[in-house]
Amino acid sequence: MLLLDGLDRVLLLRWADPERPDRGMWWITPGGGLDDGEGFAEAAVRELFEETGLRLDVTALSDMVLERNVDTEIAGRAYHQYERFFVARVERHEVDTSGFSEIEVACMSEHRWWTLADLDATAERLSPADLPALLRRVAC
Repeated sequence: MLLLDGLDRVLLLRWADPERPDRGMWWITPGGGLDDGEGFAEAAVRELFEETGLRLDVTALSDMVLERNVDTEIAGRAYHQYERFFVARVERHEVDTSGFSEIEVACMSEHRWWTLADLDATAERLSPADLPALLRRVAC
């Protein structure tokens, strides 16, 4: 999910695998897996609420702006992820992480609203790696 505020900043969460500190940290968008019987848009709004405290209806989401396959390992478990990204906009939002799952508490250390200039200037790892280009495409 790409959550943009009224200043076109995107919300990212800082992630690190506590079982693999050698992999370093990176900044990710809110999101996660599908629950049984759940569609991608429904999962996106549920995950957004759990990770940020922001409750949206699926009608607030854009059409899909990116889909990709990613293989990763989290806490010693291999995952093959088929991801779909949507855009949602809010004027402003104070992030509430009280809905984090146990693994999110262990893996996510902070959140931050990033401008496109911030993303262009950072040497930190982003996921998706081409996030600045994606934002240029969708932030119009």
